[in-house]
Amino acid sequence: MTTINGEPHPEGVFSLLDTDLYKLTMHRAVLQWFPDVPVKYRFTNRTPQMQLNRRAFRWLQEQVAKLANIRVTDEEIEWLERTCRYLDQDYLKYFKQFTLRPKEHVKLDFNPESEHGGDEVFGELWVMVEGLWVETILYEIPLLALISEAYFKFVDTDWTHAGQAENAKRKGLKLIENGCVFSEFGSRRRRDYKTHQLVLQGLVSAQTESETNNAGWRGKFSGTSNVHMAMRVGVAPIGTVAHEWFMGIAALTDNYADANEKALQYWTGTFGRGVLSIALTDTFGTPAFLRSFSRPAPKSGTIGTEREGKDPTYAEIFTGVRQDSGDPMEYIGIIKDFYTTQGIGEKKTIVFSDALNVEKCIKYKNATDAVGLTPSFGVGTFFTNDFVHASEEGRKSVPLNIVIKLSEARGRPAIKLSDDRGKNTGSDELVRRIKEEVRYEEKVWVGGDEAHRWDK
Repeated sequence: MTTINGEPHPEGVFSLLDTDLYKLTMHRAVLQWFPDVPVKYRFTNRTPQMQLNRRAFRWLQEQVAKLANIRVTDEEIEWLERTCRYLDQDYLKYFKQFTLRPKEHVKLDFNPESEHGGDEVFGELWVMVEGLWVETILYEIPLLALISEAYFKFVDTDWTHAGQAENAKRKGLKLIENGCVFSEFGSRRRRDYKTHQLVLQGLVSAQTESETNNAGWRGKFSGTSNVHMAMRVGVAPIGTVAHEWFMGIAALTDNYADANEKALQYWTGTFGRGVLSIALTDTFGTPAFLRSFSRPAPKSGTIGTEREGKDPTYAEIFTGVRQDSGDPMEYIGIIKDFYTTQGIGEKKTIVFSDALNVEKCIKYKNATDAVGLTPSFGVGTFFTNDFVHASEEGRKSVPLNIVIKLSEARGRPAIKLSDDRGKNTGSDELVRRIKEEVRYEEKVWVGGDEAHRWDK
């Protein structure tokens, strides 16, 4: 525990719930279907011009080691039982005994640019996580949060927490005033835990003020993806599934043409029809996903059975879809055309979650409303890592763009082919093969420069 401006300030990660909800939902599904599958994860810095120094790396090592000391509390389990009823008793019993074992699972390395310079020398960070899927799935969010915190604790230190709650409240009020229903999705790239606290404080205050003083406003702050923060501030935990689920099942089966359908089948087999039912479409390109989305869905709890044509399709039983790469305006048209072609008149939802800010949310809301769909927004880095330099008014303190992705499952490589080429992962040879199998159409979006996404 350190202090900032004389106040206690917790460092690092100290709760197993300090993660995104979709990690817990996938954890339950992995426990049920794939408890003995070994996997690997690899770290990518999409902003390679922004590196840690040796001091930051040593702090990171210390914090990662401390993850072994975390245990879920009885209070947290009781809250999960009340709040997340899709996490069944078998899973909660397992989770209550669960521990992270970073000494066994996590490999960290630092490649300095020079052997000189001591603690201030910069270098490339290398991270790999390896072990059983069920034992390693919960490392991603804490590791990314710690890497970001290390950078802004020891490299870019020209910033303060001043005004963070007020800025979040201002953004929240503008979104609510403009009719946007939105959640906070910023765990992975937050500046630090304190920032996350302040942002949630500001957003809750915005929602309270809107309800008290602006009864005509139709927007809403609906919750946070971070389970610990949801419990702490009394809002809903938000989330369903991540690319990892589709990537893992595709690698395990080595059948990419049917991977989306198989992943959906396992998902509904775990949670039932209509539960956690926002579908992520872009793991192997949205067109390939929509071909699977239009197929009949199995009954709850069934895997690998033949479906009859009279059964509802996945598109019918899912509440909507999530847009996480590519051109959002183009995506709106694609999804509207898909639902129309399927004869689905029910008003479905699009959740937008890719590098959003207030202006983008309002733009995409208006466009989604115009075609008769329901928009929702998961705003991440723009909430939890939006800073300017303290010594130079108006100059942005740029966030890291970092990810940890599944790279292998049971010895087979895992890949991702998004709706923007800049987010693709995997070896060139395998990517070429899978592009043919799933009829992938490569796209480059003008707004998708991953190395400089938040520079402006």
